[in-house]
Amino acid sequence: MLTTRFVTGAPNWLDVGTADIDGATSFYGGLFGWRFRSAGPEAGGYGFFELDGRIVAGGMRTTPEQGPPSWTVYFQTPDAEATATASEEAHGGVLMRPTDVMGQGTMAILADRAGVPFGVWQPGRLGGLGVAGEPGALCWVELYTPDVAAAAAYYRATLGLETSAVAFPGAGTYTCVNPAGEGEEGMFGGVVPLADDPLETDAHWLPYFAVADADDVVARAGGLGGTVRMPPTDIEGVGRLARLADPYGARFAVLRPAPREA
Repeated sequence: MLTTRFVTGAPNWLDVGTADIDGATSFYGGLFGWRFRSAGPEAGGYGFFELDGRIVAGGMRTTPEQGPPSWTVYFQTPDAEATATASEEAHGGVLMRPTDVMGQGTMAILADRAGVPFGVWQPGRLGGLGVAGEPGALCWVELYTPDVAAAAAYYRATLGLETSAVAFPGAGTYTCVNPAGEGEEGMFGGVVPLADDPLETDAHWLPYFAVADADDVVARAGGLGGTVRMPPTDIEGVGRLARLADPYGARFAVLRPAPREA
């Protein structure tokens, strides 16, 4: 699971683009207890979702011309410009060139070989999220893609990520992802073939937020205007998870992790 011991290649930021930032604040506040804090007038409406004073995500209003409401996952890089070049050389794309963000760091938006957008964040004054792996915070990410081998090759060339096949009881083989040299302890996500999951019809990164009670969160999501895309389901060795969408269509999942074996 994710922690804030961010290393090169690991997720260190995420944000949601939404049609209604006030409505999204109400939804995620009711669901996870988040509060929204504006980054200031110079930030163009961008702000931070916080949990007990620690940043858990960013958020901003987006227009239909910018695409449908969605979550974007960012990965740590020591050099955003070099990572953008590596994306192009690995037959991916650069959707937004590396840009300094008010001295806080440098960001870029890239696209993998299947066209899946994601971000990279080169820390400046802001290293990354203030909390991860705890209830209400990012704990896992999952890539749905038409070609697992091609995706693995792209992210290895672009971010130095390593993949490995892990067998989960009752769930078959799953492709896990970790930063180079971090091994099992550094696993932060997985790669899933689109053909194996009828619920996901397009390639994308899906963020998972840790929760203490998946059933309770799912019940509250419906009352807050969200959509239950997959009801709470137990996966042996993983935990109890569900897939949701907020009232504006941004997709995410929640996970009550299984207790670690002693």
